[in-house]
Order: sequence, then C-alpha cells, then structure tokens
Amino acid sequence: MSATSPFGHSISSDDIVDTLSFFDSWEDRYKYIIDLGKELPAMDDSLHTDDRLVRGCQSQVWIDTTVEDGKLQIAVDSDAFIVKGLLGVVLAAYNNKSPADVLAFDIDSYFGQLELMNHLSPTRGNGLKAMVSRIRDIAEAAA
Repeated sequence: MSATSPFGHSISSDDIVDTLSFFDSWEDRYKYIIDLGKELPAMDDSLHTDDRLVRGCQSQVWIDTTVEDGKLQIAVDSDAFIVKGLLGVVLAAYNNKSPADVLAFDIDSYFGQLELMNHLSPTRGNGLKAMVSRIRDIAEAAA
C-alpha cells in the first residue's frame, strides 16, 4: 500500500534529526517540515473515512495502516500542509517498522531532539500527540 513512501525507507528519524539540526531558524525548519509533507504519497480519497479520521487534531488527519511482512505500512493524509509535514516526521519513525519496534521507539525523545513541541501551538501539539497515539494503538493491536 504505502511501500512507495520514502518515510521509514529512505528517510529515517535520524535523517530528520540530522537535517533539522542544520537549520538555524525555525522558519527554515518549518519550510523543511512542509517540504517533507510534499513527499508523502497521495492517499486514495476512498480512505478518507470517519473510522480513519484522527480525533483531537485541529486539522483533518486520516491514518490507514496495513501489516506487510510483519511491518506496519502507514498511509496518511491531512488537509493542512504543516500537518502533512508533521506526519512525515512521525512516519520517519514508525513506517515500515514492526509493531514491537513502533512501541519501543521513544517518540518523546525524538520530538525532544527536534525541539518540536516547543515550537508548535498547544492545539497543534495535541494533534501531533493524537496522531502518535493512534499509530501506537494500531501497533498494539497488531503486536
């Protein structure tokens, strides 16, 4: 399904940390995050269903997951450019990983390295947590 996604394949969480550390300003970091969102494969409109919609997000966010060869393949979409970029940041950590690897990954440390929560509005931060929570719930169910 999302095997063509670069996230979790050619773009890892370490890549995101390394690249963001090169930028001095948060304006440049936001531009990079928005550009990450442009690399997300398109999600089929038929997957924009209520059961895939993430509650707690300011924007509309859809997450669809399948398990292929024991690894989560995650497709995502949002109606907001910055949120699509944040989804790319999350997928770099979670996509194409086993459910156990997803559950073992320290997402708070990852976000801390990126200084992400310090630079997002509270509602955007809550939405990001809701996305992570949805993926972790899926991983728990698949484990």
